[in-house]
Amino acid sequence: MSPWVDLLRWVHVIGATVLFGTGAGIAFFMLMAQRTGQADIVAHVAGTVVIADTMFTATAVIVQPISGVLLAQAMGWPLSEGWIVLSLLLYVVTGLFWLPVVWIQIRIRNLARQAAIENRPLPAEEKRLFRIWFACCFPAFAAVLAILWLMVTRPEIGF
Repeated sequence: MSPWVDLLRWVHVIGATVLFGTGAGIAFFMLMAQRTGQADIVAHVAGTVVIADTMFTATAVIVQPISGVLLAQAMGWPLSEGWIVLSLLLYVVTGLFWLPVVWIQIRIRNLARQAAIENRPLPAEEKRLFRIWFACCFPAFAAVLAILWLMVTRPEIGF
């Protein structure tokens, strides 16, 4: 195998790891902050989460399809392979849940900051947005786990 293929595979695996790991970490810390009910803690954690999503998740979101297409070409796998098509569809599903989550995280951060400044409890809107945010995590994580399984096993899937 050429060093180019090894590099592409490494970049692709690192991207997948970053997507899954950052997502899991963000979900954990947002949940733990929310459980405190303290506006200043939620504001701080949500602010950090927005930065992490921008630096890590967004970068990996861009790198993954590029490295995946280049890797498939280098390996001689047609993009019409069933497991690749399904992976791409699941990638879109993940994105459809992630994009609103990004906006929700920013809104949660802003609402929590305002509540902390005014020394008030978290508003009902923040709690409602967190429930939506939390609900979006499940299908997004399930899709990412399925993509990881497809990448590892590359099963025969006919379309």
